[in-house]
Amino acid sequence: MKYLRNFFSFFVYSNLFIAGCAVLMAGQTSCWLLNQQPNIYFTGFVFFSTLCSYSFHWYLTADTVIPSVRVQWLKKNRIVHVVLFFTGLAGAVFFFFYLSAHWGWLLLAALVTFLYSAPKIPHPYFRALRKVALGKTIFLAFVWMYVTTILPIIISGPAWDGGMTLFAVYRFFQVYAICILFDFRDREDDKSAGVRSLITYMNEKNITWLFTGSLAVCFVTALMILTYGYTIINIVFLLVPCIITGLVYNYARRNFTDMFYYFTLDGLMALSALLMLVARI
Repeated sequence: MKYLRNFFSFFVYSNLFIAGCAVLMAGQTSCWLLNQQPNIYFTGFVFFSTLCSYSFHWYLTADTVIPSVRVQWLKKNRIVHVVLFFTGLAGAVFFFFYLSAHWGWLLLAALVTFLYSAPKIPHPYFRALRKVALGKTIFLAFVWMYVTTILPIIISGPAWDGGMTLFAVYRFFQVYAICILFDFRDREDDKSAGVRSLITYMNEKNITWLFTGSLAVCFVTALMILTYGYTIINIVFLLVPCIITGLVYNYARRNFTDMFYYFTLDGLMALSALLMLVARI
């Protein structure tokens, strides 16, 4: 039992889990929205670039005000993040060359991903970014939406339609609602580090309104996708993670355990993709 627990902790804390979530979400865009098999080179690029960026981000996360099992695990296993960072970097570069026709779009993804973690770099120029990181939650949600929704469409090359726009909006606000919970938990860390996050400025009532509004947009856009000929069952799959996210809101504001956040909440981002995959099988 101990070995299984240790393996599970490694799977989540090494960022392999979140990289898998990114692959599922990008695959959902291809299989469901575009009715195509995922591009194998883009799938590899998404997995390795996510692994690279998250390993970089967490390697720079030295401490936290809130007691964190993950940070303690990181301190004992920093070499893991170094190895996975270079593994992810090598894999991302390898698959990048197979997608070189879209190099501009891919480099944009790399740039915006780097900028999210840049304030953690121990250099005055990068630390100065903490003072202008007011919209870091919006920024992170945009990165996830861009990489897992817009990029698969660009690489596949179909004509853009309203259904794609609705799904992109749905995904942005679904991820944003989850990011709000992470920012709520990290408020003390952000304050102590001098990070000017939107959530650190808002009171709990306004945070609740922002969270509720984000989920409302998810519901509306998911239902509007029906007008583009998609099945009701798949729309239900889109709504399930939104419903669960809403139900755990109060719990998430009181319980800051790492597994709940980095497995359950992160997993909710890819839940609809997983449900659709199981339904296809």
